[in-house]
Amino acid sequence: MTDLRRRRILTASALGGVALAMPAVARAQETVSWRMQALWDGGTTPYEFEKNFVARVAELTDGKFDIKLFSAGQLVPAAQAFDAVRSGAFQMMKTFDGYEAGKIPSFAFTSTIPFGFPDPDQYEAWFYELGGLDMAREAYAKAGLTYIAPTVYGEEPMHSTVKIESIADMAGKKGRFVGLASAVMGDLGVAVTPMATAEVYSGLEKGLIDFADRGDLTANYEAGLAEVAKFIILPGVHQPTTATSYVANTAAFGALPDSFKAALAVAAREISGSLRQRIIVQNTEILDKYREKGVEVLQLDPADISAARGKAVESWKKATKGDPLATKIVDSQVAFMQSLGLI
Repeated sequence: MTDLRRRRILTASALGGVALAMPAVARAQETVSWRMQALWDGGTTPYEFEKNFVARVAELTDGKFDIKLFSAGQLVPAAQAFDAVRSGAFQMMKTFDGYEAGKIPSFAFTSTIPFGFPDPDQYEAWFYELGGLDMAREAYAKAGLTYIAPTVYGEEPMHSTVKIESIADMAGKKGRFVGLASAVMGDLGVAVTPMATAEVYSGLEKGLIDFADRGDLTANYEAGLAEVAKFIILPGVHQPTTATSYVANTAAFGALPDSFKAALAVAAREISGSLRQRIIVQNTEILDKYREKGVEVLQLDPADISAARGKAVESWKKATKGDPLATKIVDSQVAFMQSLGLI
């Protein structure tokens, strides 16, 4: 074989190898496009941070992972988002696990724990340091979805038309609570009244309820609760810390390159801390506005809360409904609270 012919054969082989490799390279460089429905309405502080989240994911992937963000209800009604993501109608949602706790008991404890962790850093530590992430992922895997990460922040307040200065003062009062909080508050003697979020203002105004959970301090101020409830009760023991969650369609998530999966996790953790810090600052500013409208801010005694926490443990255990994973989660959280001296 001549040298010239040998060179031609080698060149052809090399070019063929490049041709075979090019489609894989091209695929690796393609942009992935997802749609995500947020838990929040457009224009709210949490929604602005979801915009930061999708921008950060794009930045971490050199613009190759494009997530188009939609506000609450823009793609499907909020109550249908769980099934819509599972079916692949869109790829990701921001949700509050507690909405589905009636079907999946574990979700009651990966969203908020009434009388539980008083500091959101403690709750986030449970997720990232004590296996909470893995347990949340196990719970979602059984539902055919993939849990990515939580956004953890602080309390939601209680707004009241009557002066409540202790846990005992709540007994016999009519209160609006939802999810696990309704069970725990009921066990503490509150006459719990189910009521949609949109009905809280009129419920307080008409005396249908004496006090209520609704949302964060800023959202409640914007909804006019300062006009109908002249007391704010802090801390919000029914929801002392909150975790919302990024959840993806399992097939869509599985198809992502590892670097894109990592980008989701990194961006989620960054947003968790940055939103929490914004809310801390925002709460101090909005409380001044409540006071200007004549609202009195009442602070519950930490010793009173601690005593009630001990009673709430039994309510938590009942809420597991004997589910093995939910029981494992509660046992893990209780052990951590004991190590922190909370129980």
